Amino acid sequence: MQHRYDVLVVGAGGAGLMAALYAAKGDVSVACISKLYPTRSHTGAAQGGIGAALGNVAEDHWEWHMYDTIKGGDYLTDQDAAEIFAKDIIEAVYELEHMGLPFSRLPNGKIAQRKFGGHTREFGKAAVERSCYAKDRTGHMILQTLYQQNVKEGTTFFNEFHVLDLIIEGGRCAGVVAYELATGEIHTFHAKAVILAAGGYGRIFKITSNALTLTGDLMSIYYRKGLPLEDMEFYQFHPTGLTKLGILVTEGIRGEGGILRNASGERFMERYAPSLKDLAPRDIVSRSIYTEIREGRGVGPDKDAVNIDLTHLPREVIEGKLSEITDLSRTYLGLDPVKDLVPIQPTAHYAMGGIPTTLDGECLADEHGSVVEGLYAAGEQACVSLHGANRLGTNSLGDLIVFGRRAGVKAAKYAHDADMPDMPADAERQAVAMLDSLKAASGSENAAKIRRELQESMMNNVGIFRNGADMQKQVDILRDLKARYHHVSIQDLGHRHNSELIEALELGFMLDCAEAMTHSALNRTESRGAHDREDFHERDDVNWLKHTFAYKDFDNLGHVKLAYKPVMVQGEAGKYVALSSYTPDEAGRFKFPPKPRTF
Repeated sequence: MQHRYDVLVVGAGGAGLMAALYAAKGDVSVACISKLYPTRSHTGAAQGGIGAALGNVAEDHWEWHMYDTIKGGDYLTDQDAAEIFAKDIIEAVYELEHMGLPFSRLPNGKIAQRKFGGHTREFGKAAVERSCYAKDRTGHMILQTLYQQNVKEGTTFFNEFHVLDLIIEGGRCAGVVAYELATGEIHTFHAKAVILAAGGYGRIFKITSNALTLTGDLMSIYYRKGLPLEDMEFYQFHPTGLTKLGILVTEGIRGEGGILRNASGERFMERYAPSLKDLAPRDIVSRSIYTEIREGRGVGPDKDAVNIDLTHLPREVIEGKLSEITDLSRTYLGLDPVKDLVPIQPTAHYAMGGIPTTLDGECLADEHGSVVEGLYAAGEQACVSLHGANRLGTNSLGDLIVFGRRAGVKAAKYAHDADMPDMPADAERQAVAMLDSLKAASGSENAAKIRRELQESMMNNVGIFRNGADMQKQVDILRDLKARYHHVSIQDLGHRHNSELIEALELGFMLDCAEAMTHSALNRTESRGAHDREDFHERDDVNWLKHTFAYKDFDNLGHVKLAYKPVMVQGEAGKYVALSSYTPDEAGRFKFPPKPRTF
């Protein structure tokens, strides 16, 4: 079955819906393909809020937010992206409010804001209330609001479709090939412009906050086309996930006054971050928790967690502002945060890396700035280099809105003036062959077993703390798992709702993402942001102030080709320059990082 649209969006989370909405406003036909019904997308799991320097509670400025974003990203953030973001997110939050998003309110009627990890006033002097929230269901409210707006604008939705291939001919994208879960049919979508916004790949880890659908499908498909993935070594572990389950415990729980305690009841973050304490950036808090566990101060039967303490907070705060996580604690752990300490542990949460893009969402074909014509990306799937080495809390929802909108606007403008590209006569060939090979396979390997080994080994060898020996071991493990994957067979050969087939396909995508991540991480011989190496403790700005580009090595399977791209840094007179290293002055000190200019 074939379909034709001017703009095609893959993914119906916050980025996809924002991109589709703004494309639809550009007087072009728009369709959105989603693995799920749109309001079930993973954006709905984002609880804490969306950061914007509104200044509704205390004085705040976009320059301060920009600085926190750069500092939180451990200076790998492209500073031109950070400036655009910190400015545009203010307007975007008010736009969401005007669309009808039911933000929590202050007594004066303005949008409520609360503190969040890493957000400060006056360039790091003290915490500031910057997170705009709707109780602890902010992401869910964004999904509902944007989906309604898309229905109003006439966006066409194809729900429960799994994209299997990108059609790229002569450097231009012509559409995608997708599998319809309900029927087993293959659909070809022909489009002038395609926007990729299908989320991350956290399911490569054993303990993760990510939904089951986040398997890096489109990142893998892009990688298989010989195109690069950027900064894959940087993967954020959220410090607080419900123990064993990984279900997200919002950072807002600490913004409202929650305290992390070890087995002796000590508020241990006072030792690791004396000024911000429990509200330090996520990489610092995650490493601090893991250190407490490693040194024997963990809680629970396996001593592999610490407690979050809300018992000193008023019941109305816990039941009101933190109602969702309160319900989750009661449902899954049988614990009531009003009177019980809740055990948590770091959980694989967010990919800073992904498909490299320009500031307008155009997909990059190489580290030199060439683009794939007609192809765009936004959200966690993309890497506009806003988050650098470690994303600042609340900036994920902001990223979806700001850069989803920019991608939608740019794609619509392109599609409005462009001709429909040629579609190959055999566009479905590769996707059909991939399905047929799995259905016809008679090997003895089981996809679920390989997936379990992948998740456990990635958690152990490329997790919060890393070292060269473990990551080299993981390279070998992945090579073996990928070889075994070719011998996977499935039992269900049916056409309708064949979840076993889909899970086997997703495993192949996950293995690609894990491969790009592990090789990128092994090659970066420094510690920066979420990438913390025990054998290279220090950040190395002389040699490693640069972005990693990972390419699939078709001549040497199991290997990855690596290239690098400079970081964009604000130089003299506010101009941005590309720098791949910093050198110290005569006194041996770095003139780094520059503060963003103020007005």
